[in-house]
Amino acid sequence: MEENIETLQKSGRVIHPPAELKAQAYIQDYDKAYKESIADPEKFWDGIAKELHWFSPWHTILEWNYPWAKWFLGGTCNISYNCLDRHVQSPRKNKVAVIWVGENGEERIFTYAELYRQVNKCANALKSLGLQKGDRVTIYLPKIPEQIVAMLACARIGLIHSVIYSGFSAPALKSRILDAESKLVITADVGYDRAKTIALKPVVDEAIADCPTVEKVVVVRREKNGPALSSDKEIDWEDWLTGQSTSCEALQLDSETPLYILYTSGTTGKPKGVVHVHGGYMVGTYITTKYVFDLKDEDVYFCVADPGWVTGHSYIVYGPLLNGGTILTAEGKPDYPNPGRWWDLIERYGVSIFYTTPTAIRLLMKYGEEWPGKYDLSSLRILGSVGEPINPEAWEWFYRVTGSSKPIMDTWWQTETGSILVTPLPCVPLKPGSATRPFLGIEADVVDREGKSIAQGGGFAVIKKPWPSMMRTIHNDPDRYLLYWNTIPGCYTAGDVCHKDEDGYLWFMGRADDVVKVAGNRIGTAEVESALVSHEAVVEAAVIGKPHKTAGEMIKAFVILKQGHTETPDMIKHLQDHVLQELGKIAVPKEVEIVSSLPKTRSGKIMRRVLKAKELGQDPGDISTLDE
Repeated sequence: MEENIETLQKSGRVIHPPAELKAQAYIQDYDKAYKESIADPEKFWDGIAKELHWFSPWHTILEWNYPWAKWFLGGTCNISYNCLDRHVQSPRKNKVAVIWVGENGEERIFTYAELYRQVNKCANALKSLGLQKGDRVTIYLPKIPEQIVAMLACARIGLIHSVIYSGFSAPALKSRILDAESKLVITADVGYDRAKTIALKPVVDEAIADCPTVEKVVVVRREKNGPALSSDKEIDWEDWLTGQSTSCEALQLDSETPLYILYTSGTTGKPKGVVHVHGGYMVGTYITTKYVFDLKDEDVYFCVADPGWVTGHSYIVYGPLLNGGTILTAEGKPDYPNPGRWWDLIERYGVSIFYTTPTAIRLLMKYGEEWPGKYDLSSLRILGSVGEPINPEAWEWFYRVTGSSKPIMDTWWQTETGSILVTPLPCVPLKPGSATRPFLGIEADVVDREGKSIAQGGGFAVIKKPWPSMMRTIHNDPDRYLLYWNTIPGCYTAGDVCHKDEDGYLWFMGRADDVVKVAGNRIGTAEVESALVSHEAVVEAAVIGKPHKTAGEMIKAFVILKQGHTETPDMIKHLQDHVLQELGKIAVPKEVEIVSSLPKTRSGKIMRRVLKAKELGQDPGDISTLDE
């Protein structure tokens, strides 16, 4: 018999949206809108798709041959056209599209017209290399505007981009280039991180030494006296674009034309190349950006992600540009040169929508409330969280230091889903720590291992019907795609455990493989971590299960203390007693280890499996996404 997934966390308070914000939101009655969207999802998505530009209409909204989906069949479109041409042909032509701030304070601003010109020049430069529709281009760049330009230029002419985060090592970069069979790599000479200069070009040189498909390497030069280009394969970015026409017609592409491959690490084995397409992905990212963040023409939208991750693809580049938004994007860390870095940018640029991660929030918590208190954050209207479940303590801190009036959109989604699937809207009452309810048109549920819906309690998070922005396959590995749909009958299985409360609100509890089984009870690690972080001395925690003779598994916690607190036997006892009080005896860690850092991916997620492998003396598997 399947053990229950215990939910020990208290659900806490309910925060109602400010009346003024609700009155101005695109969606003012979630229950009514959701009911209508689920009664006829195809009609709902058809209506959303018609808000965008299509060169020719579709004859079929959805073709669903389980588990393979095709959306907007017969329709032709181009996501780059919808991000640029649509606005350039409107009063938004001279509106600011992108504000970029470098680590050293350098600023570059692109209007829609200027971004359009740069993307067209880059698209023509790509064509000059003989690249054809369907060819793959690897983009290995730091967080600079050329990253956005290159992505949109590839999309414009039907090339498939594969953006690789610029912190990856040469072996990790090589494996992704080989899998995609890229013909071109676009890189930079250097990146900057906490005032250190990180040489990127030597990493590319090492990676492509054994990549026979790579024909050319384009290099963005950031250092005035940087190393010279060393082979016939290499082209200077500026030279490459010089003389190219600022006019390049966007290709009219079938809606199912692949747009990009994005590699996400698996628990074991090689990274998975998730494939997204122009049509459905465009529709999903467009409408989630619009409704979740209530994005209006006058907003300044700041997402702290990097386009090397899916959040950067969907909610820095495509979603906001599809909506004609003004995007602020900044190179560098949140606490460099000081912990006021992001708060300063919010004040300076009048940011109204701020989308960040629980990891970043906890990092900033470590430095106290005086830092955000130094800045005028009154321009903020909507906040967002992404990447992992946000513990109530971090949620409350973020809410408090930004003025206790800005609702937090705690969004749940994945690289594979393309766009946000579970989230509040600005009209929805909030519970700190809960991602609340499914997005419109999304049938999300909590089920047992047989796929039976759980009315209230813990189980597995699933999506029961296809949605436009879903991945179409895993590149070169369709069998791996099938696993998402064959694990639980009739459902897309996200791999996360989740609790549904009495109001139908969803509380994500971490990965299914991050569940600890103590004496027949299944406990989500996120809940125990949340309880630990709610202690005044703790800034961050990670929890794993270890084998135990009688209980099956026991809980071990790794804890980072706030400045001013030190490790003592009394401290460890205090932490165990705190968890006992918060969650009960079953969740108390048998072991607590005080550490100075935790293994994380470069997108900020804690790698619990690495901690567990190290603890048990096992192979940690694919660690190419590890930050250190």
